[in-house]
Amino acid sequence: MLLSLTYSLLIFLSIYLLIFFTARVLANNFYETIFRELITKFKLPVFLLFLNIALIIPLILHKKSKFLYSALTQFLEISIIFIFSWIIIKSMHQFRLYLAQKHRIDVEDNLKARKIHTQYRILERVIRILILFFAVAAALMTFKPIRSIGVSLFASAGVASIIIGFSAQKIIASIIAGIQLAIAQPIRVNDVVIVDGEWGSIEEINLTYVVVKVWDRRRLVVPTTYFIDNIFQNWTRKSSFILGTVFLYTDYSIPVDEVREELDNLLQDNKLWDKKVKVVQVTDTTEKVMELRILVSAKDSPTSWELRVFLRENLIKFIQQNYPEALPKSRVEIKK
Repeated sequence: MLLSLTYSLLIFLSIYLLIFFTARVLANNFYETIFRELITKFKLPVFLLFLNIALIIPLILHKKSKFLYSALTQFLEISIIFIFSWIIIKSMHQFRLYLAQKHRIDVEDNLKARKIHTQYRILERVIRILILFFAVAAALMTFKPIRSIGVSLFASAGVASIIIGFSAQKIIASIIAGIQLAIAQPIRVNDVVIVDGEWGSIEEINLTYVVVKVWDRRRLVVPTTYFIDNIFQNWTRKSSFILGTVFLYTDYSIPVDEVREELDNLLQDNKLWDKKVKVVQVTDTTEKVMELRILVSAKDSPTSWELRVFLRENLIKFIQQNYPEALPKSRVEIKK
């Protein structure tokens, strides 16, 4: 028994060293970043997995093992199940990091990247829950008493699922809504949205809730069902390109052409403007004021916000300095 354990340990230790020696050679010669990351993250779990396999094989082959050996065999089986699950979860995490490098969301045209990240993050969470569930189930099935009543448990699973379904309707609805968000994608990571009157961007999409980062750095934690059942604004549904509006209310005497000329001056060499759209229009009139709408474009929503603030401030200053008589006023006509 001891001799077979020694042989098994030597064999699997050799395989382990060969695998990581090969990965180190590849890291030094070809894919340095990828393989160095793999060596760092998977060194411990792979070593534990090989160690458990090396110990369990002689114990399984030793048919006439005593109680201590049986207990040790069961412990090693459970260890292999959880270590293997650990390796799969870490692999999924590493693949997410690879996607973050391959499809960056901090670039101007990031629509495809946000779509991929949204789908994978939700898929990763679903698979992680399933892996943990099956790992615990497989570990429990190594115990003979539990294995013997497994058939009756499966037979009663239908009744249990109905009871659980009624008692956890909201949780199940939230999970299903999270899966719907991954497939239909009414929102994606980094989308700019208006939710319940709050302007912000999608920071996290989880199975049961979504985190919205508000412009003043607050976080709204919104149930996933909200984005299925309610109306909300998504400013970057098709692209990050967005139009910004500035409204000015002036007297009828304002020369609109002069405002257009000043807009051209303000946008010239302005890095906030993407040089696609610039319009000044009279969009409404009342008995007191005339409404001017300045329409400009920017590469994304935060830039559009900065551009709108800049234009609003400088156009008001332009009117104050050059046409103060065109500021909104009330007229009173006195007849003698």
